[in-house]
This record gives sequence, C-alpha cells and structure tokens, in this order.
Amino acid sequence: MKRNILLFLLVSIINTSSITAARVDTVSIYSQSMHKAIRCVVITPNSYKTKRSRYPVVYLLHGYGGDFRNWITLVPELKTFSDNYREIIVTPDGATASWYFDSPIDKTMRYETYIGLEVPHFIDSAYKTIADKYHRAITGLSMGGHGALFIAWRHSEKFASAGSMSGGVDLKGSVHRFDIEKVLGNIALYSMNWYNNSIVNLVNNKSDQPLSIILDCGADDIFISENRKLHEKLLTLKVAHTYIERPGNHSWDYWKYAIDFQLLYFRKLFDQHSMIVIKK
Repeated sequence: MKRNILLFLLVSIINTSSITAARVDTVSIYSQSMHKAIRCVVITPNSYKTKRSRYPVVYLLHGYGGDFRNWITLVPELKTFSDNYREIIVTPDGATASWYFDSPIDKTMRYETYIGLEVPHFIDSAYKTIADKYHRAITGLSMGGHGALFIAWRHSEKFASAGSMSGGVDLKGSVHRFDIEKVLGNIALYSMNWYNNSIVNLVNNKSDQPLSIILDCGADDIFISENRKLHEKLLTLKVAHTYIERPGNHSWDYWKYAIDFQLLYFRKLFDQHSMIVIKK
C-alpha cells in the first residue's frame, strides 16, 4: 500500500512538472530579404496553452560564433523565466558573424532587416502577441548586445526597449577580430562603415522615438571600457538608461544571471504600459 502511494506521488510530481513547463518550439522563418528560411527558437509560457491572453515578446540575440540554439541550450532556465515573467522569448539566428547588419558590402547579409522587421512580423502573425512596440523588447550578449541596441535604435517604431549584456558596443575596438570586416569591409578602406554602424556613435543621432535602455557588463569583461564609454556618452547626451557593472567576465555564468534581471526589467516596462492603456 505504501509503495503504491509513493508511486502515485512520484507520477503526480512528474506530471505536474511537465504541465507547468514552458514550451520550446523550433520554427523556420523565411527571409524575403535574403531568400532563405532561417531557424529560430520560440519559448512560450505554460499559461499560453490555457489562457486567451496575448503576451509581450522579448527577442534575445546570440553572440559571435553562436546560433539560435545557444540561449536555450546553455541557459535552460529561460523556460522558467518565460513562465515567471509571462513573456514569449524568441531567439533568432543571426549567423556566425552577421553583427546584425544589413551589410553595405555583401548584399546577401541582411540581418538588420531580418531581425528587426521580418522575424517580428512572423511572430506576431503566428503567436498570441501584443503586437505593439511597447510590448516588444530586444536584447543580446556580446555581438548580440551591439545588435540589439543597433536594431532598436534604428527601428524605434518597432521596439520601445532594448538591452545589452557584455555588448561589443564600439566596433573600432575589435578591428581584425570577430569577422567584422566581412560585414563592413576593411577599416582602412571603409572607415565610415565602421563609424556609422557602431552604436557608440549612432547614439549621437537621436532615435526617432525614446527607448528604455539597459546595459550590463562585467568589470573584467573584454568590452568593459567601451561599455563605460557608451554609458558616459548617454549621460552626456541626457539619454535615460540603466547601467549595471558588477564582478564578472565575458562568460555564460555572467549572462545567465544578467538575462534574468533584464527579463524582469522588461516585464515591469510592459506592465507599466498596460496600466497606462487601462487608465485611458
């Protein structure tokens, strides 16, 4: 009898954990600008299956050398975060070294258009999203940190909030590294490509619409000096933002904690806008 009770409890625990888990899908999203289908992970919270509610979306970009599977493979806690913060999390593929640009020298690389326009269009058409910019955020690590800020700044009609974790935010600090030359050209010949597409310079031109920005970088990170530079420039330009610097380096140990806080940060922004809409 005791054995049967224990078996019943064990099965109940297993069933409950499967019921409360977020769902992880792999989808292919066709890019009209690049004429190919590209895979993407979409994480929906457990409540997505049972509620009629629509959900805000956070787009989460990988770093140099990575792909769309990096985040869910190395930070499986994203499923719990999706449940806790009631957010759809989308991790699109930005190729090994696209830097999320529409390359001025390689017309087959159109990742700004793909991530900034095509992926959100697909997600809004295929999932129960709140399809406005105030419920759409974008962030990423390293190459993806720069990409998230770059895309949001240039497409503030699509995104109201953006983040970066250990972002390579000043491209000139990475000359001859990370294959940036393949996207922007040799810096000696195409120096303006490097200048104009670097977020640390792009912020000199005001975004069309205000953004909520969060920057996070470890004190021992390879990109800490340029993150401090961007922070100081935003202060000088009186661009409101949240800046976090704490012990840590350029590693997944750092990013898996950083993303938890950023998803909470975005959730609070989503809720604030929802309250404004209700009051109106």
